[in-house]
Amino acid sequence: MKQTTILFDINETVLNLTVLRPKFKAIFGDEHYTDTWFSMLLHASTVSMITGVNTNFATLSKIMLETLAAKKGIQLTTDVIDDVLGGFSSLPAHDDIKTALTALRAAGFRVVAFSNSSLSLIENQINNAGLGPYFDEVISVEEAGTFKPSPTAYQFAATKLGQSKDQLRLVATHDWDIHGAMSVGLQGAYIDRSGAPYNPLYIKPDIYALTMDAIAAQIIATDQ
Repeated sequence: MKQTTILFDINETVLNLTVLRPKFKAIFGDEHYTDTWFSMLLHASTVSMITGVNTNFATLSKIMLETLAAKKGIQLTTDVIDDVLGGFSSLPAHDDIKTALTALRAAGFRVVAFSNSSLSLIENQINNAGLGPYFDEVISVEEAGTFKPSPTAYQFAATKLGQSKDQLRLVATHDWDIHGAMSVGLQGAYIDRSGAPYNPLYIKPDIYALTMDAIAAQIIATDQ
């Protein structure tokens, strides 16, 4: 069945986290701790999902920042924490996002923001990035009480959109997210933002590209 609705992961896929690097360099002396913090955040959300911890991405973001600082013997002030987390809610869009979303919508696709972030955070992120007019809908897994890549998260999106899972395609720069979606019947499209190899143990999507414009072109081509 053709995919008529395209789900977009938000953090890193649509929004550019690299603007946080100067903040992490100022705190930790190395901008690469941005990646460490985000990996810790994803790990904590996965553990929370599996063990039934009732939390949200914003709470975990703060806890993981404080945890990382504690491991490095750094005492964070409230202002510093607020500055980092405020930056997380004000990330710019990658340069190739608006043209890709415009092309997909012009081709008749429904485009949906789909994230582990809370609904209020996603809406703030999208509006702050100037992407409000480019998405048809915004879905947070918060309402389902889980996190991606839980099967429940993808089923929740399908139910909320009133479509079967095989009518959905997820675009993400996280191979674990693509794998999770495809494991339960969605199609995937992987955008390589980091240059890291796609995990060979995961289900591989039929669409794979280095830019979102190329992703959009391939998705449109599959509908011909």
